[in-house]
Amino acid sequence: MPATPVSKACQPGSVALSAESPLPNVATALASRKKLRILAFGAAPGRVGARGGGYTALIERMLEHTLKGTRIVMINRGVSGELAANAAVRMKTQVALEEPDLVLWQVGTNDALASVPADEFAITVKEQIDWLKAHKVDVVLVGLQFAREMTRDPHYIDVRETLRRVAAQENVLVIRFFEAMQIINKAEEGQAALVADEIEQSEAGYNCLAQYVARAITLGVFAKSLPRRP
Repeated sequence: MPATPVSKACQPGSVALSAESPLPNVATALASRKKLRILAFGAAPGRVGARGGGYTALIERMLEHTLKGTRIVMINRGVSGELAANAAVRMKTQVALEEPDLVLWQVGTNDALASVPADEFAITVKEQIDWLKAHKVDVVLVGLQFAREMTRDPHYIDVRETLRRVAAQENVLVIRFFEAMQIINKAEEGQAALVADEIEQSEAGYNCLAQYVARAITLGVFAKSLPRRP
């Protein structure tokens, strides 16, 4: 099975995956036409470091390197500050227009900061996942962003745990962005440490996120051939 290489700075990637769930529509697209259309939703920076291109561009390059001979089409429709409920409405239109095989949805941070009730957030995410499945579109979720001051915030933690629970119930992949960035943040301490919100914008942070997403998609495509974990 092809594997996306992970740099030493991103080695804690084992905490980034909460499930290894199959991506049947992605697998079909790869087998039938060697082309994969990915619709990206959620807040994400337009640049990653001086080289630019954004983290979705990194995912595109990594997947093309990993899935040899496959054309990857990334369609970025992320809107900064958007709540899950608003994204869900807009996503339906974009899915109809772009006809993606996979939706990459970074979700939860804005809802947690806006104090959206966790049960309301859960309903929104679950209903949207069900809608995507009904329209033969796979989904990979990207969890909440890391901020040091939120590590003890009860509502932030509740929304983060809610997203994991919904992902498990729906058997979809979720990238644990918070934990991955928390580990990287700790690794930076004692060096030229980045403050909590700066690491979100750092090239290292989003490079790791891109690697985790690419690896999750690869695992999802080949999940049926992997031994089941206890």
